[in-house]
Amino acid sequence: MDASKTRTSFYRRLYLAWLIDSGAATNIPALMAATGMPRRTAQDTLAALADMDIDCVFEQEDGERHNAGHYRIRDWGAIDKRWIGEHLPRIKGLLGYP
Repeated sequence: MDASKTRTSFYRRLYLAWLIDSGAATNIPALMAATGMPRRTAQDTLAALADMDIDCVFEQEDGERHNAGHYRIRDWGAIDKRWIGEHLPRIKGLLGYP
């Protein structure tokens, strides 16, 4: 199936949110490693989660500097995270992620 830019953008956001919420990748380097996406794309995708009413926050590590910490999903809004888990192979295949 050919995927539109809108669909791939939507799935990319869902997948990053799922990676964070599942604990599989909770910072930019880990998200880059899991997806192969460039740093700027990962940062832009995280920033766009709010457009979907997904509440993603960065939690600074105590006593650390230079943005050492992790992301956490506080609220999924209208998104059903179980659906993402059930459709991971399809989402990853559409995006070309390992």
